[in-house]
Amino acid sequence: MNASLLMTLPELVLAAGAILLMLVSAWGGQTSTRGVSIAAVAVLVGAGVALAGPAGAGGEAWDGLYRADSFAAFAKILIFAASAVAIILAPGFFERTAGDNLRPEYPVLILLSAAGMSMMVSANDLLVLYVGLELQSLAAYVLASFMRRDTRSAEAGLKYFVLGALASGILLYGISLVYGFSGSTLFPQIADAYAGPRSLGLTFGLVFVFAGLAFKMGAVPFHMWTPDVYEGAPTPVTALFASAQKVAAIVIAVRVAVAAMGPVTEEWYPIVIFASLASIFLGAVGAIGQTNIKRLLAYSSINNVGFALVGLAAGTQQGVASVLVYLAVYVVMTLGSFLVVLQMRDADGQQVESIASLSGMSRTRPGLAFALMMFMFSLAGIPPLFGFYPKLAIFNAAVDAGLFPLAVAAVVGSVVGAYYYLRVVKTMFFDEPGEVFRPVENPVEGGLIAVAAVLVSPLGYLAIPLLTVWTTTAAKALF
Repeated sequence: MNASLLMTLPELVLAAGAILLMLVSAWGGQTSTRGVSIAAVAVLVGAGVALAGPAGAGGEAWDGLYRADSFAAFAKILIFAASAVAIILAPGFFERTAGDNLRPEYPVLILLSAAGMSMMVSANDLLVLYVGLELQSLAAYVLASFMRRDTRSAEAGLKYFVLGALASGILLYGISLVYGFSGSTLFPQIADAYAGPRSLGLTFGLVFVFAGLAFKMGAVPFHMWTPDVYEGAPTPVTALFASAQKVAAIVIAVRVAVAAMGPVTEEWYPIVIFASLASIFLGAVGAIGQTNIKRLLAYSSINNVGFALVGLAAGTQQGVASVLVYLAVYVVMTLGSFLVVLQMRDADGQQVESIASLSGMSRTRPGLAFALMMFMFSLAGIPPLFGFYPKLAIFNAAVDAGLFPLAVAAVVGSVVGAYYYLRVVKTMFFDEPGEVFRPVENPVEGGLIAVAAVLVSPLGYLAIPLLTVWTTTAAKALF
């Protein structure tokens, strides 16, 4: 019991912190918002510190239902960091948004969502996976519609809820099939069942489980909710969806594919390849006609999910390590991009989201323009920026696994996708100046933009030795 409690300490810290802060917000009301937000960030830091103990690599807990290993710990660090940034960005965003105020339940919901994502990535059982996924999803539905007076936010929450409920049903149906034909929901026993005589029921279960997880990560053909939800949700919430939730969904998909369904790699890797290529090309083509920067970043997230799935399709330890490298750099690039979007405000202080409003920003706000240029080039994978390295790692893993045609197709998709990133840069540097955005008034936001820009710059290559060791160790823990 004590060992299991220590291994699940991050989730216990998050859950206890969320419950306590919920009580504080109920008694303190609107005036407690600032204190609750600061405390929530401290809780996330505490959950991250808890990973230094058995929670980071302690093995199995609760009779095998939960697995604390370095693979999950790597994902949790990214999830907690992105969740903390989403809390830090919220006060400034809501202060500048007319008609809505930040309320203390916002950081509480993010803590609950982080607890669900943390449980997901450590799940060693399909039902634990489902409970964690639903915990983060229920909080996410509320967060998407948090701006009650904004019709776009209400629409985003409703669309996310309806389609999320459908995806949960698909996933649960797949879980029921896998359980019915394997006799267990534990990953090791499911793997034993897949290693035995082939069963049509297990194959259908595999398809439905991957379909449910594909929705959560926003992969094609289950991507339809992403642009509308990303556009309508409050920008700090969109940043959370594009970073932490992507990490959780991709990491648990990798764990299910390798730990539970590893013996039938030949059955799931065609599904992954299809989702990968479809996401890469639809994300690239769909973004070309976008005029809203948040919708463009939504298609960018779909595109990047496709690249991450290339590493999973390899089905090797090198492939899994490359996925983790990709996710780490992707989180920094995405958060940096949304930090810049938050600075897009007109003379009245209202949020501006059109790409056309970026016209001539290199002359009116050069620092912000150069930062966004670095994030766009890095997302496109253009050297020498650090975003090139994870794409190279993904392609190398695919080639080494004998998937040369997939790697070539992904490279072609990367070239196609570079167009819409370059269009944003062209608008900032070559078009005539339009409206002048207000200067960065929040030093924390300005500091985060600077840190993210440095990390995706060529200086980021200095982190490769540490990142390689960490991701290789994490991938070994999964295998």
